[in-house]
Amino acid sequence: MAGNSSTKNRSTKNTGNSVRLIGGLWRGRRLPFPDVPGLRPTPDRVRETLFNWLGQRLTGWRCLDLFAGSGALGLEAASRGATEVTLVEADARAFTALQAHCRTLAASQVRLVRAEALAWLKTQTDTRPAGYELIFLDPPFAAGLLAPALQLVAPLLRPGGTIYAEFDTPPDLSAWQVWREGRAGQTRQVLLRRPTDAP
Repeated sequence: MAGNSSTKNRSTKNTGNSVRLIGGLWRGRRLPFPDVPGLRPTPDRVRETLFNWLGQRLTGWRCLDLFAGSGALGLEAASRGATEVTLVEADARAFTALQAHCRTLAASQVRLVRAEALAWLKTQTDTRPAGYELIFLDPPFAAGLLAPALQLVAPLLRPGGTIYAEFDTPPDLSAWQVWREGRAGQTRQVLLRRPTDAP
């Protein structure tokens, strides 16, 4: 969902360079995103399914959107009541757009970090002892980032927490329980938990 090293390498049709928040406080708000090659938000239909899986409200949750791009996932979580949402994005134009979105929405619960995702993760393992309830992982498919990201985010996930991941080629998920899964075209979506956290 992001630009530069966080850019989707997909040939899918873009959505007019705006993203619509579909639930919560900012429901219906359209937010523009820059014409970064390959940048594409998770479609409305997929996000609707995701938040049906999670429950419509995320009141009090701490969330991390690691490859933020347009901000569609992280800002949707904030709109639905998440107390703290961290958006990590490397591309300068995408990051500037995220800053503008946060000003427009007065999104004080959103923390923006401009950084390469994996490099940032390597600095975080001991600094977030409370953990995140929800981590979004939607990296560029061709870059091989999902597998290392899954390893690096594991210490940041609180007991009972959930990871949402998108991919075209399944990574090794043997260390995780697939709690929910879906498909949109060639893209697969999964919710993951540690086996010991499974309901």
